[in-house]
Amino acid sequence: MKIRRTLALSAMLLILVGLPLAADRPVSETIDFDAIYRIKDEGLQHSKVMEIESYLTDVYGPRLTGSPNIKEAAEWAEKTMTSWGLSNVHLETWPFGRGWQNQRFTANALTPRAYPLTAFPKAWTPGTHGPVTAEAVMAVITTDKDFDQYRGKLRGKYVLTAAMRDVDAHFEPQGHRYTDAELAELAKQPAAGGRGRGNFAAQQEFNRKRAQFFLDEGVACVIEPSTRGDGGTIFVQAGGSRDPKDPAHPPEVVLAIEQYGRIVRTLEKKIPVTLQMDIANTFYDADQNAFNVLAEIPGTDKADEVVMIGAHFDSWHSGTGATDNAAGSAVMMEAMRILKTSGVKLRRTVRIGLWGGEEEGLLGSKAYVKAHFGDPETMQLKPEHAALAGYFNVDNGTGTIRGVYLQGNEAVAPIFSAWMEPFKNLGMTTLTIRNTGGTDHLSYDAVGLPGFQFIQDEVEYNARTHHSNEDVYERIQPQDMMHNAVIVAAFAYNTANRDEKLPRKPLPKPTRPAGRSSQQ
Repeated sequence: MKIRRTLALSAMLLILVGLPLAADRPVSETIDFDAIYRIKDEGLQHSKVMEIESYLTDVYGPRLTGSPNIKEAAEWAEKTMTSWGLSNVHLETWPFGRGWQNQRFTANALTPRAYPLTAFPKAWTPGTHGPVTAEAVMAVITTDKDFDQYRGKLRGKYVLTAAMRDVDAHFEPQGHRYTDAELAELAKQPAAGGRGRGNFAAQQEFNRKRAQFFLDEGVACVIEPSTRGDGGTIFVQAGGSRDPKDPAHPPEVVLAIEQYGRIVRTLEKKIPVTLQMDIANTFYDADQNAFNVLAEIPGTDKADEVVMIGAHFDSWHSGTGATDNAAGSAVMMEAMRILKTSGVKLRRTVRIGLWGGEEEGLLGSKAYVKAHFGDPETMQLKPEHAALAGYFNVDNGTGTIRGVYLQGNEAVAPIFSAWMEPFKNLGMTTLTIRNTGGTDHLSYDAVGLPGFQFIQDEVEYNARTHHSNEDVYERIQPQDMMHNAVIVAAFAYNTANRDEKLPRKPLPKPTRPAGRSSQQ
């Protein structure tokens, strides 16, 4: 016997969850608790989310866009989702640029004492073409006048390019979950105002000039300290460019801060330091397209309308991309498996998108939205725009879902409040009108579609794993992952089965004024 209950949400309920949103508009949402039970039972008692996570991280490893690893991981994801009975499983390609992958890396100090170095090459930089032994020198160049000081002195050297930073003790744990007080504060309307970006373009131009200087000088390798982290944690992203027409870069690596400091302090004592590195990096120019992975569960009477869930499939290259963002990809794949295996009926079609190129600027989701829904530059919309009921994204690590960022969409608050009721016992209690940035729901929001990112406990995300060599399977919290997959599946189910699509904000204005070309 199905148990169905209508939750009439009033202003009082919204006050209880800390949201002064739409308080004068009580909304009734019909919650099918029988379906929620089946979703919870499948996702909590028969979960495969950690098995999916292990394949993406342990088997396929880091999934830099354009690399062989991400292509092999996508083939596995396609086969896996097909085996679950999902429909229309396929890749959609878009232009990206050259691929890159590190094949081999060893690094050691040889003199005045021998010890192994903990370091990683920066993406899209060349290798050393075999082992190179050379002297280490300091060359901190921060202004144009610094170039002359080092001109003609760096050929064949390992060049340390930054002053040593402080490394503080950890008096607080690196892992963190939201407290009730922090969630209450997050739920409040934020104060107006924003941060200036500073002279970003000028800094980028100076960085290019400095890279060209090191290349022209013929350095063996550029060495940077990890800009944050310690204890062997190294935060590594890109050095060179994925565009083969851009200027070349010298080999570049990021070194653990403690070892960087040891070398700096030794050089300051006028004692020579000799290093040896062997870096084998490969560029892939033959196919300069990247891709998104798509699959779906067809709906019934509203099958022409679509609910989308998604996460970015790509990662950086020093860890295995576990929390950023195999976690989100595994949760979304598991949510699709739960919906299919549990047998719940879906009125609308539910579609998953696993995006490439997020780390380079949300490129995969932007390409998909432009191809299917509309162009944010012109706000010329496609027919599919009217058919999307909503999009849900996970990309804040392994932490359990605590609520939803509403992206300024007041009208959806009472709906989500009702949907959260069965998950308060999992810690999901908070809605916030705030925006959150930096991930793929923004591609949907940019064309006026209801796109949402979930609030998640940070755990160790910013402190330890985000873009670091510690972004590995062991940093994943299995219980959190199971909770997240169940919540995502339930939100997709509810969106697929309500009579109306989710409310939308007014359409945004075009980002490119009429009459201006995209190159201007």
